[in-house]
Amino acid sequence: MIDTIHAVQTPEGVDLALRVAGPVPRALAFAVDLGLQVFGLFGLQVVIALILGFGGTALGLYAIVAFAVIWFYPVGFEVLSQGQTPGKRMLRIRVVHENGTPVGWSASVRRNFLLVADFLPFLYLAGLVSMCMDPSFRRLGDLAAGTLVVHAPE
Repeated sequence: MIDTIHAVQTPEGVDLALRVAGPVPRALAFAVDLGLQVFGLFGLQVVIALILGFGGTALGLYAIVAFAVIWFYPVGFEVLSQGQTPGKRMLRIRVVHENGTPVGWSASVRRNFLLVADFLPFLYLAGLVSMCMDPSFRRLGDLAAGTLVVHAPE
């Protein structure tokens, strides 16, 4: 039986039991978020094309906005929405620090920017291997940032 509990003891001596989210709910949440990003960027592309046409300015503006959305969508949601992107909220999971405290800006940036390393060599293989080898199902970004993805209390 796989133990999916991450035990934390607070400085006050209180024991916390955090239920760690495995690869399947995390992958489903990622798929939901990716779908929202693609849908939003497609809508933005249509709006920019209607306003500015298809010239270089429109393409440049779209590229800047697309870069910002792809890289900062998860960071912004995780920090400002209690560790949950819309996909994580739908799957009832959240990102927290290893000690159970809410995730901050630096940890969220670190874990999400290292998502690129998790995709290497192809199709999220490094992230999946690190999740399977870690008892708390942490991918490389989580290990570097000191974060966990846990089931959100209801």
